[in-house]
Amino acid sequence: MNILILHGPNLNMLGRREKEHYGGGDQEELQRMLSERFPGFRFELFQSNHEGELLDRIHKAVDEDHVGVIVNFGGLTHTSVALRDALSLLPQDRIEVHLSNIHARESFRHTSLTGGVCRGMVSGFGFFGYIMAVEALLHNR
Repeated sequence: MNILILHGPNLNMLGRREKEHYGGGDQEELQRMLSERFPGFRFELFQSNHEGELLDRIHKAVDEDHVGVIVNFGGLTHTSVALRDALSLLPQDRIEVHLSNIHARESFRHTSLTGGVCRGMVSGFGFFGYIMAVEALLHNR
């Protein structure tokens, strides 16, 4: 069973950028942690710094067999109507994750345009938020 994880701009720099907000782990560590915690699942992590590539990957996922999709679009969360519209095309359940608590940060981060087309949002728990998102996907199947 597959779960797709979509990461937006700057998330390729996890472990090297603002560790006080995002922690010290990188994407490979996240994927390893999830694979160990949920051994029967395959986690496909796709990251791009380009909105169009994220849109193309979402469009491709419309016809794929995923248990669900976990998204963390970084800064595009707060600005991209196009990503919101694309997410709404997905037949799979969607959960939005943010490593930091977006409501405890700058005011422009308080609004998520993409979260409104997701089942829910997990914010502020670091990598553990992805475990919570997987649990939510499995619970709501």
